[in-house]
Amino acid sequence: MSDITTNIGRLRLKNPVMTASGTFGYGVEFADLVNLADIGGIIVKGTTLHPREGNDYPRMAETASGMLNCVGLQNKGVDYFCKHIYPDIKDIPTNMIVNVSGSSIDDYVACAAKINELERIPAIELNISCPNVKQGGMAFGVTSKGARSVVEAVRKVYDKTLIVKLSPNVTDIAEIALAVEDAGADAVSLINTLMGMAIDINRRCPKLSIATGGLSGPAVKPVAVRMVWQVAKAVKIPVVGLGGIMTTEDAIEFLMAGASAVEVGTANFIDPAVSVKIAQGISRWLDDHKYKSVHEIIGAV
Repeated sequence: MSDITTNIGRLRLKNPVMTASGTFGYGVEFADLVNLADIGGIIVKGTTLHPREGNDYPRMAETASGMLNCVGLQNKGVDYFCKHIYPDIKDIPTNMIVNVSGSSIDDYVACAAKINELERIPAIELNISCPNVKQGGMAFGVTSKGARSVVEAVRKVYDKTLIVKLSPNVTDIAEIALAVEDAGADAVSLINTLMGMAIDINRRCPKLSIATGGLSGPAVKPVAVRMVWQVAKAVKIPVVGLGGIMTTEDAIEFLMAGASAVEVGTANFIDPAVSVKIAQGISRWLDDHKYKSVHEIIGAV
C-alpha cells in the first residue's frame, strides 16, 4: 500500500484529510457514525476568548452547488473549552486542532496562550478570515499588514504548530500568505468562505439575518484550487487546501495544486464519514496509479 502520511510543519498526519472547522463540531458528536481515529485531523469549531452568541437566525441558506452561512462563531469561550470540552476530546487518537478567532489582537493572543497550555492540542488554526463577524475576523486577513500583526503577536505566545487560515476575499492572496510566513506561521490553510448573498424574492429581503454570509461547497472549488496553486508556488511552508471538496478526485486536485493536506467542510453535512472515505480513496488511487507515496503527487501540476 502507498504511504499517505504527511506533515504540516512539525505536525504529522496519518493521512492528508482533515475536517474543517465549523463543520464537524468537536468530533465527539460523530463518534457513533465514523471512526475518528481514521481522520487525519479534526479542526474543532471556532473558539474565541469570550463567549459569543453568534448572529441572529436565519443563519444558513442553500444555494446552487453550495450554501451560505453567517453563524458568526457562536461558542462558549476558551475557558469553557479548556474546562469542559478539552477533557472529552484530548484522548481522541488523531490530531485535535483548535480554530482560534478574535475581535482584537489581544483577544487572539490571550486565546492562543490558553490553548498553548493544553498538552494534547498539537496545533491551532488561526482564523483571520471569517467573513461572518462584525469585528475582527476577516478585518485582519485582508491586508498583509493586518495579517502580519496578528501572526507576529500570536507567535510570541504559541510554540506549537501554527496554521493561519487565509481569506479569499482579497486582491492577492499570495502576498498575504508571504506576509504570514514571514511573521512565523508554520503553514497556511485556504480558502475560507467567499462573501455571498441570497435574496428571497417573495419577501424582498436577504435570506440571511445579516444579509451577507460565507459561500462554501462545490461552487467555490475552482477558485480554491486556483488560490492554493498560487500560494503553494509563492511560499515555502506547507499549504492546507479546502473549499468544495466532496470526493477523492476533488482532494487529489488540491494535492496536485500544491497542498500537503486538505480539509473537508460542507460535505460533512451530507455524509459525516466522507473524510475517511476520501482518505481511503486517495490510498486506492495512489495504488492504482503505481505511486508509493502521496508526496509524489503533491505539487505535481
